[in-house]
Amino acid sequence: MTDTRYIPRYYKNLEPYCEPNKVLIIYGARQVGKTTLLKHYLAECPYRYKLESGDNLLLQTTLGTADFKTIKEFTTGYELIVIDEAQRIPNIGLALKIMADQEPNIRIIVTGSSSFELAGQIGEPLTGRKKTLTLFPLAQLEISQTKNHFELKENLEEYLIYGSYPEVIKATTTQAKRDYITEITHSYLLKDILELDKVKNSKTLLDLLRLLAFQIGSEVSHSELAKQLGIDTKTVSRYLDLLEKGFVIFNLRGFSRNLRKEITKKSKYYFYDTGIRNALIANFNPISLRNDMGNLWENFLCIERLKKQSYIPIYANNYFWRTWDQKEIDYIEEREGTLYAYEFKWGKENKKIPKDWQNAYPDSHYSLINRNNYLEFIC
Repeated sequence: MTDTRYIPRYYKNLEPYCEPNKVLIIYGARQVGKTTLLKHYLAECPYRYKLESGDNLLLQTTLGTADFKTIKEFTTGYELIVIDEAQRIPNIGLALKIMADQEPNIRIIVTGSSSFELAGQIGEPLTGRKKTLTLFPLAQLEISQTKNHFELKENLEEYLIYGSYPEVIKATTTQAKRDYITEITHSYLLKDILELDKVKNSKTLLDLLRLLAFQIGSEVSHSELAKQLGIDTKTVSRYLDLLEKGFVIFNLRGFSRNLRKEITKKSKYYFYDTGIRNALIANFNPISLRNDMGNLWENFLCIERLKKQSYIPIYANNYFWRTWDQKEIDYIEEREGTLYAYEFKWGKENKKIPKDWQNAYPDSHYSLINRNNYLEFIC
């Protein structure tokens, strides 16, 4: 039975990415819709395919040995091999290399919710043999296929508060949205990180995430985080790296090219989903009762722009800009040698471009992004 609530993903047709004797890797956090994307593609797939799960213990044994004869028997008679949650299979990179090299015209798709583990296993074995796509929580760009711009703006508060995971978007009540995003946050979010990288102290990891949740839009000091958590700076840096590779958070670095007083060594951290951020601090208050709307708006626009860059694609380096005397710009894109500066404002106030930026980068472009024009920036 067709799910009428299904929102087509940007990569709804995987055919252009499935090449003979190549591996298509689809990365993304748990519950963002990788399995659903596969099922919708396979429903109209032109190839004879085999769909397997990396959670299958027999499959882990079969492919984990990286034995040529065994893998040959596994693929015989199929034109397409699909493995969901492939990061759970030992030596998966070598197994995929054998398939791609030895089975004529075979097409292979694998998904993984843990980029650091899967990338570590397949990077070298599949050099020149793979194509990588990243699937995020639903983008406004994708939701715009089923809702017009008026409806997107009408539902903006829900996207900001509860985020954009598919099950959250499809939920029909506020309580259901809250329940879904809370379940995702506490049952799925850190599962791969805790399992695969042998992180023993889940409480410290959650405490770190909560600290970051209160600091979105602000520069973060690793040493200050370490002091607050009672751990060393190296451990903080390692945990932040794992959280980035696990599709929980991402960072912006400070931009500098000309001025000595530009801040470059600190990062700002944002969440891949604003609902996750709000669940971590247990704050689902409506917009009218919040004191963090500027930061929440900034996080929302940053991640939606990142999704658009990934899907379209738009090739850019992303930064923030700030000087030691507190002049700042929220978001900088460096595209094809040109700088584009963006200031994010939830309210109606206008903000002029800082003179230090204008003097240092006179050929750059500057735009104010607010509730009137934000859809042009992210859709």
